[in-house]
Amino acid sequence: MPKKVDHEARRQEISEALWRIASTRGLDGASLRDVAAEAGISLGRLQHYFRTKDEMLVFALRYINRLAADRIRARIEALAEGPTPREVLRACLSGMLPLDDRSRVGLLVGAAYYARAVHDETLRAEAENGIPQLRAFFADQLRLAADRGELPPERATEDEAMLLISTADGLATYVLLGVHDPETALRLLDLQLANLFGVEGTEGMERVDAVGRASSASATAVVGAGRAPSVFVGDRSAPSASAGDGPAPAAERACGKRA
Repeated sequence: MPKKVDHEARRQEISEALWRIASTRGLDGASLRDVAAEAGISLGRLQHYFRTKDEMLVFALRYINRLAADRIRARIEALAEGPTPREVLRACLSGMLPLDDRSRVGLLVGAAYYARAVHDETLRAEAENGIPQLRAFFADQLRLAADRGELPPERATEDEAMLLISTADGLATYVLLGVHDPETALRLLDLQLANLFGVEGTEGMERVDAVGRASSASATAVVGAGRAPSVFVGDRSAPSASAGDGPAPAAERACGKRA
């Protein structure tokens, strides 16, 4: 009886091989032959699952997005019941930073996608389509905070939401470049949140920190047979999220995907 092959699992394994290459030398240096060799299969076998490099790149990007969504969902669900909007935002924003080996590798892969997406229309569309949804989710959390009296109403805007996203993106880049260490990036992120929300409520941040470290340590996505660090990154291409969804499902869709 012929052996049943899990095609989805094979595509994921090939994607993980692609990520290992992308995290060290970028995507432009990853030919189908290179990825096949990294995955330990023949070129013909790889082309059985992906006819073109573009098809492989898009699948790998969407797969890594799903892992990112799972990671963000775990971070939010591990918070105490009924987390504040500030805690939800911090969990999402800290999840966008390279705070350990797993997230660092993920962001290196993301940087490789960024570089290629500048000149690749398909990847650029994957990367840019979800930015409005992420901004809308953050703005929903800011409006909820304003309704709760935790934030001045005039600060609950999509511009403020975009500033938070930009802060996390900039800090992530500086950590990758060695300008900041992860602890400094978190401190600066907290400073930005304190400028927005005020210093009250910062006592809960130690709890959020612990949640983030625990969820990172328990992440189950494994890159390749060598069990290299897990990869989490996304493209923000999520359905629109609203505050009424509850923080975990909405965050999974909105801030769990960035690339």
